[in-house]
Amino acid sequence: MISLRARIAILLISAILTVVGLATLAASRALQPPDPQTSIVPISQQLGVMTRLARDNPQALLDAGGQIADGPLRGQPDERLTVALNMALVSTGNADAVQVIKATEGAATSVSIDLGDGRWMITPVPNRMPPDDGWMIFSIWIAVIIIGSAVISLYAAQRLSRPLQLLQQLSGRVGPDGTLEHIPEIGPAEIRATASALNRLSEELRQAVESRIRLVAAAGHDLRTPMTRMRLRAEFIPDDEERDKWLADLEELDMIADSAIRLAREEVSRDGQEPLRLDLLLQDIVDELHEMHQKVQILDMLPLKVQAGPLALKRALRNLILNAATHGGGARITLRRDGDDAVVTIIDDGEGIPPDLLGQVFEPFFRADPARRKTIPGAGLGLAIAREIVTRFGGKISISNRDSKGLLQQIRLTASGE
Repeated sequence: MISLRARIAILLISAILTVVGLATLAASRALQPPDPQTSIVPISQQLGVMTRLARDNPQALLDAGGQIADGPLRGQPDERLTVALNMALVSTGNADAVQVIKATEGAATSVSIDLGDGRWMITPVPNRMPPDDGWMIFSIWIAVIIIGSAVISLYAAQRLSRPLQLLQQLSGRVGPDGTLEHIPEIGPAEIRATASALNRLSEELRQAVESRIRLVAAAGHDLRTPMTRMRLRAEFIPDDEERDKWLADLEELDMIADSAIRLAREEVSRDGQEPLRLDLLLQDIVDELHEMHQKVQILDMLPLKVQAGPLALKRALRNLILNAATHGGGARITLRRDGDDAVVTIIDDGEGIPPDLLGQVFEPFFRADPARRKTIPGAGLGLAIAREIVTRFGGKISISNRDSKGLLQQIRLTASGE
């Protein structure tokens, strides 16, 4: 697929070459040398008259400025003009031997004609023949045109397509909330109109997302009051088994409400980023989970730094590690460097997730049942919140099944130093 810049450049180069080519053709036709019949033949006739004068009255020729020597003039021969003059002399009834010497600095083109008695008449003549290096000059002329037109066309195409290139770059930098950075409304009218439309679209999308986040947060808060009343009533249920079921359901509802509120908080929170030792943060998380008697192990850890919010990133990583420890029979953690990225890998030995359900792992309230290969109602937004946090700090999360058994969770963040 040819880019717009390349198309503009090709169009400009073609237009310039066409115009210059036509102009060159017209100039070459208008400024071409005269026809040999109108230049060489008259010269040969004049040379014939001078030759007869030199034979009949040499002194008159000398008095008129002519030159008679014992041999032809020495110098670089002009083969083309020599042949042309010889042919012209033969056509006019003269068969004298002719030698033409090319012009040099300070001397014009000269012709030497054999007078037949050991003497030679030497006289300057005009050279109306095209230059010997005409094709080289023409090639240089065309090369200059092509190079010049290419440079000008590429520069013009760059200037014309720069606003579009800016739109493309900004459109590719979609924020974690699905909105775009503000696009400068500069350039031609069409580009300004496009930038303005994208800015309006981004603003409307941002307002829509914020509205829905506020709705989620409000629903989570509003659920607290009726759940509290229901919990109080459940405490007075005489049947212990029934009471425990009610309290368990209420606990799950409470987790859902808390997850909704935390998700809303992460969406609107923009705590500042700072250099953060990722290995120390992971060690703190592991120590906390050890106190909770969770099966967590560090396999390999490099001292790497990232730019992130400490509290938010700790919340996201803790959630991912806790999921692996709780549902995967234990979590094993490594931290390594891959190019410019710090890569946190979390593996477990659980049942994994059916391949056809892997694309849903970051959906709200998702939980897979590997035995029945389907989703079952979950009780939180942990993975959705974790992805929101990591994405906000310019990172990525991927979850896949291991070749043997269990899940492999990988978090990539841009490393800022060791």
